[in-house]
Amino acid sequence: MRLAILALALLLSPVPALAQGRIIERPCLPRPCPDCPGRACRRVPGSDVERRASNVEVELRDGVLHYEVEETFINRGGGIGEADYLFPLPKNAAFEGLKLEIDGELVAGETMSADEARRIYEDIVRRQRDPALVEWMGHGLLRTRIFPIAAGETRRVVVRFHAVAEREGDAVRVDYFRGGHSGAVADVARDRNDPEGKLRFRLSYPRNSYGRPYSPTHDLRVSDDRETGHVELTGGAREMTLLLPMRRGARAAIGVLSHAPGREEGFALLTLSPPAISPRETPRDITLVLDVSGSMSGKKIEQAREAGKQLLGTLSSRDRFRLIDFASDVRTFRDEPVFATRENIAAAERYLDRLRAEGSTNISGALDEALSAPADNGRLPLILFVTDGEPTVGERNPDRIAQQASSERGRRRIFTFGVGADLNVALLERLALEGRGTAHFVRPDESVERAVSIVASRLTNPVATDLRVRVEGARLSKMHPAGPYDLFAGQDLVILARYEGSGTVLVRFEGESANGRVSWTTEAELPERDRENGFVARLWATQRVGYLSAERRRSGASPEIDDEIRTLGEKYGIPTELTSYLVLEPGQQVATRRGAAGNLTAPATPGVALEQRRQRFEEAKAASAYRGVQSIAEADAAAPSANTAGTTSRRVDTRTFALRDSVWTDVRFTEGTRIVTVKAYSEAYFALVRELPDLGPAFALGDRVLVRGTTVAVKVAPEGVERLSTAELAAIVAAW
Repeated sequence: MRLAILALALLLSPVPALAQGRIIERPCLPRPCPDCPGRACRRVPGSDVERRASNVEVELRDGVLHYEVEETFINRGGGIGEADYLFPLPKNAAFEGLKLEIDGELVAGETMSADEARRIYEDIVRRQRDPALVEWMGHGLLRTRIFPIAAGETRRVVVRFHAVAEREGDAVRVDYFRGGHSGAVADVARDRNDPEGKLRFRLSYPRNSYGRPYSPTHDLRVSDDRETGHVELTGGAREMTLLLPMRRGARAAIGVLSHAPGREEGFALLTLSPPAISPRETPRDITLVLDVSGSMSGKKIEQAREAGKQLLGTLSSRDRFRLIDFASDVRTFRDEPVFATRENIAAAERYLDRLRAEGSTNISGALDEALSAPADNGRLPLILFVTDGEPTVGERNPDRIAQQASSERGRRRIFTFGVGADLNVALLERLALEGRGTAHFVRPDESVERAVSIVASRLTNPVATDLRVRVEGARLSKMHPAGPYDLFAGQDLVILARYEGSGTVLVRFEGESANGRVSWTTEAELPERDRENGFVARLWATQRVGYLSAERRRSGASPEIDDEIRTLGEKYGIPTELTSYLVLEPGQQVATRRGAAGNLTAPATPGVALEQRRQRFEEAKAASAYRGVQSIAEADAAAPSANTAGTTSRRVDTRTFALRDSVWTDVRFTEGTRIVTVKAYSEAYFALVRELPDLGPAFALGDRVLVRGTTVAVKVAPEGVERLSTAELAAIVAAW
């Protein structure tokens, strides 16, 4: 039960802070006999897992933060323990991979269906192997099952992911939360040899684009080389905040990052940074809606009062505001919006001080009241809605509540804040999504005040509203978030999309401001084929999965949505609710569903493993898969899915391959597709690699590979042809 409660609490982690992973010992292990019931278990006394160190390396490049988090744990007890490693990802982060240390070697994993990954994991656990299973637990939380941690054993976990950098005023803001003691697992924060705590956080950034970093929470060690700045945070505080000032001018800046696999629509990351100075502010009508039901008693109601006061402090004399509090009934500070005069703000603060938590939760009544005031033209209407529960009074059907709010919303933007664990997440997400706002979820032990104040401070100065983006010369589709957009001073607008078309294009943002119509444009190059910036595809896929998951919670599962979520997860290596990421011991082989369950081969011997590495090196060189590869070590680093020998699936760029009848088969291959079969390392083999360079990394998987193009597939097999005529080669390239 302790694990379940903690998992649910972390599931509601707020954004944008990044929380450090933590290990939670599992209370028991499966019985080591295959015939035992699946849920039966035996107690394992004496294990005591502690975190020894955390090393966080972050690189800021092109507006994206690239993270590598390495954490080391030790079992100081006398018994073997199984553990779950929980890692909350920040908002909009794209998971790249996890490596687990097994016998001194960091081993990567692969994405597969959640049911299959869990079946394989549980089968291996019964045989005392060392897999790790990363499962999606909603809202960016990953759970990794690690088994076993022997007495005295040290275990490392390495997580890599990417996240779009968020602005705080005129600076990029990076947050990191260290976590702490939970249950039987201790955080080794300090010892005699390391009085500052065993956490190292280091950020690298381009010097010419940013000023000197600053942290309100930690001391900094700053060093620079010719083009790159480095900053390391030191100190023992658990919550870290780092601000990196941006060098910017008086004009808006538009950035475009692209990734073009060449066989499908490309991926684009578009950013719009507002001008440094806004000549005139847009007046706002802000409504704060506070849940004061009985479950908000104690610390929550105190924080809600302070959140209201923080919001009042962000208002200018041109703004108007309303305060609404609700439990079983709905009450208001004033019947109509009032201007933010000194007298009205002082009276509102006294009203907040008198709030008491009691009664039930009338969400529908509170929304009706918040949406009742007219939205005047020339003013920007914003609603901030804070609740810690599900509707229990009035209309209780979430769909009807959302539909009613949608029909009454008009021009209003809605920002929702869910506090604690007893929430209707789908309702809060839908209200924010349809209301062109954002949904924020706050853990029970975190500050409601901080979450509300961060959002409120970002909404102080609208630079432009109802922005839309157009690309002349190409077509954008599947944009996340979908427009139109609002842009505030001190924020960047970030859009991820697919694109069709290529060449030099004109990117145009148009919208409204207090001074009238605004239009910002830039020229950009969208390539037809460019395999740089592969993380852009993962960021888009992560956003897409989030959108589809919200639709799934709102409308229920459907074959179309489930298939798209599963396909995105397996194709881009993203854990979702329908896919998981499995790490296997080197040399370990597990039967697929078509084989006998649980058939395992012995781990590869060091000599065999070295020979496999040599073979991979030679194949990579021969296929020209990696230019400049000169050693086995370099081949290991460059090879797709390195250290996954023996797994049943591998990812190469944006493709996923499954091992089927000893052939690495592109999962997008469908029966009926025309197949051209060539012999490994033949003249035909190398001719195809020269004409279709993206075949090189796929061919490096081995001498039995099947890769699908658009209307033709290429198979490498011993029985394949050794030569292709000029016409045959041209036909393959045209069909690819």
